[in-house]
Amino acid sequence: MTKILMLVLLTLSIQASTLGITEHLGEKVPLDLKFINEKGESVTLKKLMDGKPTMISLNYYRCAGICTPQFNDMAKMLSRLDLAENLDYKVITIGFAEDESYELAAAKKRTMMHAIQRSFVPDAWHFVVGENNSSGILADKVGFTFKKEVSPAGVVDYVHPAALIMLSPEGKITRYLNGIEQLPFDVKMALIEAGEGKVGPTIAKNLLYCFAYDPKAKTYIFKWEKIAGAVMTLIMLGFLIYLIRTSRRNDDNQQNEGDK
Repeated sequence: MTKILMLVLLTLSIQASTLGITEHLGEKVPLDLKFINEKGESVTLKKLMDGKPTMISLNYYRCAGICTPQFNDMAKMLSRLDLAENLDYKVITIGFAEDESYELAAAKKRTMMHAIQRSFVPDAWHFVVGENNSSGILADKVGFTFKKEVSPAGVVDYVHPAALIMLSPEGKITRYLNGIEQLPFDVKMALIEAGEGKVGPTIAKNLLYCFAYDPKAKTYIFKWEKIAGAVMTLIMLGFLIYLIRTSRRNDDNQQNEGDK
């Protein structure tokens, strides 16, 4: 019985390790892959990207799990992202479930367009489904692993991770932003670097204070004024503490002399 239990646990462990994301940074995805867009048209990945740095999400349109909060966060993040959609970047959501239709993709797009809390160019965010297993091929190229599960009642579901994957205009994988929630700053940095074809880690969150976005240059610049201001504030606080301690010491000395 113990051996059987250990075998089951080992099998589950191996299975869990095969699900998730295996990063393929620097590798390229085939831009000639064809998908069915929300209008029912067959289009290549190259046409969907339109020569722009692109963020990709792989989702299951009927998903009742992590897809809904991920979509909601994407709408919130895109509402605050001050890059120009359709000019500076594209967004493509790819449905990986083989049995989902482009009508479902179109319905999800309508929902997301209403969820974005500002004027947003609809053509900047495409919702597509696969054609001839193109979704599965792309998922494999970017290292996105999912598993189809069917309940005893016949209900189909998928176990899958959540991430935004950044592609350069040439289709090179430049960044993975894992998880459901993404900061607009991180997404900006990832898109800007994707546009330049740069592959590397996102800047640490504790360093965000030191940078500011230049909309004309479309890049992030180091703001020495912020550092200088912080240093000056620390100096002033230190001087204030010194004055308070000196004043107290003088008061104590005067009191001691009075006691004598």
